[in-house]
Amino acid sequence: MKRALTIVASVATATALLVPGGSSNAAPQAPQVAAKAPSYTPPAPVWGACTSQRLTKAGAQCAMLEVPLDYDKPKGKKIQIAISRVLHTNPDYKGVITANPGGPGGSGLVYPAVLPGLIPNGVGAKYDWYGFDPRGVGSSTPSLSCNPNYKGQDYDRPNYVPTKKKNLKWWQRVTKRYAKACSKADAKRLLKHMHTTDVAQDLESLRKAAGAPKLNYYGFSYGTYLGQVYATMYPKKVGRFVWDGVLNADRAFYESNVDQNIQFDKNIRIYFKWLAQNDAVYGLGTSGKKIRKGYYKLLKKLDKHPAADGKLGPDELGDVLLNAGYYVNDWAELGAAYAKLVKTGDGADLLDGWYGGPGDDNGFAVYNAVQCTDAVWPNWKKTEADAWRVHKKHPFLTWGNTWYNAPCLNWPAPSRKAFEVSGKKVKSPILMIGETNDAATVFSGALATRQKFKTSFLIEGKGGTTHSGSLSGVACTDDLIASYLDTGVLPKRKKHKGSDLKCAPAPVPAASVSARGTAQRPAVGSTDELRKLLMEAQASGR
Repeated sequence: MKRALTIVASVATATALLVPGGSSNAAPQAPQVAAKAPSYTPPAPVWGACTSQRLTKAGAQCAMLEVPLDYDKPKGKKIQIAISRVLHTNPDYKGVITANPGGPGGSGLVYPAVLPGLIPNGVGAKYDWYGFDPRGVGSSTPSLSCNPNYKGQDYDRPNYVPTKKKNLKWWQRVTKRYAKACSKADAKRLLKHMHTTDVAQDLESLRKAAGAPKLNYYGFSYGTYLGQVYATMYPKKVGRFVWDGVLNADRAFYESNVDQNIQFDKNIRIYFKWLAQNDAVYGLGTSGKKIRKGYYKLLKKLDKHPAADGKLGPDELGDVLLNAGYYVNDWAELGAAYAKLVKTGDGADLLDGWYGGPGDDNGFAVYNAVQCTDAVWPNWKKTEADAWRVHKKHPFLTWGNTWYNAPCLNWPAPSRKAFEVSGKKVKSPILMIGETNDAATVFSGALATRQKFKTSFLIEGKGGTTHSGSLSGVACTDDLIASYLDTGVLPKRKKHKGSDLKCAPAPVPAASVSARGTAQRPAVGSTDELRKLLMEAQASGR
């Protein structure tokens, strides 16, 4: 979703993919509105070879797109957006399409090598697919990094839940230091120009560079919000838009994080219930409630005696299991690894592939740079009060998410009122997708966005918990995506305020004793590869 949610995998796919051929105390700026910036037309990109083997095998080309740092000053300083493309192979050409995996902070360069083959009936081959690293991300220059060894992403950190004053002070100190490090790292003055409206204008520059009369677009998570902003700013340029895991623009971004804290807690209960239903495999008991009780008892034990050679404390265990609240595809392997920890005390498998530790902070830096300035962030008094209030009933994620977003409390660039998203001028049909219990972008956000965009049609993965779960092999969903991208036509929209079509959710895997980590690469071109890439994008935004 936007964003939000775990300190998990690294964003290694965001870097080295091509060879070119608010502070809460800052005075908010004026509301973001769809005002016209001076016109800018980018120079033609010089396409060349990509350094990514995945892109090269797909026949991709890579380049740099030159855009203004500040679109209000189109003749001023320029930055470079890393872009990639895989051209259509089917003569029934449909146009240019680009994708954004979310975060914010996720790399999008590799998606032209992944998405076309997942669209049913060969429809993906009818498009020229363009990927891009948003400003500040990965191979775009400048690329934002504040502190790759940020202590907030280390092992066995002080307990997220600040029942002890020393833990509270530690988290306040390290998150404030991270914000300060970002200020020092901002030599290129990028931080004041990291709004979603800036990225939307980069998308418009990409459309112009590609020579497309309209932009077609596939957005996941935060990428749906980027799509909403683009559609508001350039309604006549909207082609065929697919939004999966829809963010409620009216709750970007602090409020949406609060929504996440509640729904992720509900989702982990659903997961524990699934583990209980598969007691024959995992041996954790037949009661989801008892497994949940055991989990919180284990957190207290790990707080005193961390597992995995002192690396796996309560924070790290919560971060790893957060993956189960995002996607069902790892439920089986996570279950095996968690059962091993419970039974033997060995937590090494949980760290293998599911927890990144300190390292590349590019995605995290960009995540903060966008959300801390896109909308006004509250002060610590409100943040703390909300955290304790929600934690009382929904403790699974609340304090971890609070600290993950805490750099915004001292962010060096000013925040401003949220952009006013509107679908009133959009004439093209838009396809939206969401699962009933999506925790990263709660389903009420999809329903609210459906009301804003009267030409939209909403598919609901009934009862599912997967975030951005399209192209998972569910024919009811995926076939409509293919049909829409092929014809531009959607079924008639329902007159009520609910979803327009109910489909099965992303399939839950069979229970398994295998405890392999996600470090094992999935098959190229598979749904599992897409889910892993999306998981990496969300790791930048939790």
